Amino acid sequence: MTPNSSRFRVGVLGAGTVGAAFHALLEARADAIGAEMGLRPEISGVLTRSRGDFEDILERSDLIVELIGGTDPALEYALRTLRAKRHFVTANKQLLSRHGEELFAAAGEAGAQLRFEAAVAGVVPAIRVIAETLAGAHIERVHGIVNGTTNFILTAMERTGASYEEALREAQELGYAEADPTEDVTGRDAAAKMAILARLAFGAPVGLDDVPFEGIESVTAEDIAYARELGLSLKLIGSAERVDGGLSVQVYPAFLYSGHPLAAVNGSFNAVTIESPDITEITLSGPGAGGSQTASAVLGDVISAMIPPPFNSPPAKPMPLVTDRESAFYLHVEVADRPGVLAQVAEILGMQGVSLESLVQKGIGEDARLAMVMHPVLESRFRAAVGLIGRLDFVRSAPRVIRVISETFE
Repeated sequence: MTPNSSRFRVGVLGAGTVGAAFHALLEARADAIGAEMGLRPEISGVLTRSRGDFEDILERSDLIVELIGGTDPALEYALRTLRAKRHFVTANKQLLSRHGEELFAAAGEAGAQLRFEAAVAGVVPAIRVIAETLAGAHIERVHGIVNGTTNFILTAMERTGASYEEALREAQELGYAEADPTEDVTGRDAAAKMAILARLAFGAPVGLDDVPFEGIESVTAEDIAYARELGLSLKLIGSAERVDGGLSVQVYPAFLYSGHPLAAVNGSFNAVTIESPDITEITLSGPGAGGSQTASAVLGDVISAMIPPPFNSPPAKPMPLVTDRESAFYLHVEVADRPGVLAQVAEILGMQGVSLESLVQKGIGEDARLAMVMHPVLESRFRAAVGLIGRLDFVRSAPRVIRVISETFE
């Protein structure tokens, strides 16, 4: 033990990739932490499916780190830890996005700390910056790339012209995507993370079920090629923002112009942009996944929990949830090349108050395609126009729609 330092006992639930990386990192850094803080962290016990007893580990710990994932039995362990007035650190986004209010309340009642930096965006310190550094700022919008798997896939498609299926296969071969990538590619993983960020940034009780999400499964190499001609790049974006006194939280693929701070975030990296009148905007970026990166964020939470007084999020105040909001859109339509086609499409768009910003027309005959970007318009009006366009007799397949984030910060 470091001279003049006391022990700070850490129980660990789970011994998988992240659990093993956390154990090794804590042992490597324990002496330095002890010398700096006067408290030396040490592992008091590890719980796995085959060894360890939770009650015994809890009794011998000042803090519990949960790295088992899911909500059962993680929720039970979390509540028992907090009610025993022990601090609780987790990397479990499902736990926080489904049971956050219950956990926040338990932590507040016990005067124990609940910390979860590693639950969102890996090593990117978005949680700490929003909850602590910018606690006094009036945040208007938080949006970002919070899933490294989809960002890797979309980057590969843009760089090589690969199809979605080819890029997904490469991501799986390199370990960036699971054998079953459903949670990532459908946008559900990002939705859970955005629920957590929205709760912290806006103080509203947002859960996973409150977040509409779209994934990247229907994105084609053709969409990305056309977007490049229009000066755009494609990312899966999670967004939470104030809209007309309410709150809009969504996950969707979106094209970005090159001046947007998220446009240059490639590969498996994550990034979060925070906007406020007090700060204009800041963007945090870094690796979004990996055992050592997640372990580093978890250890940071452990160190923060060692410092009194306890930090906990204040009680939530409900806000109306807004789902119909203005956005720019990309529209791809496969059409038979006949006289008047473009005029009919433009007429329908105009009837719904939708105006064109740019247009790329490709092919001839039965292989003609229109790729258009619209000026911002209320989504319900745009979707109504797309529904009418899809019923025209010269449209050969269902139109494809992708949002466009038109603002830049240059």
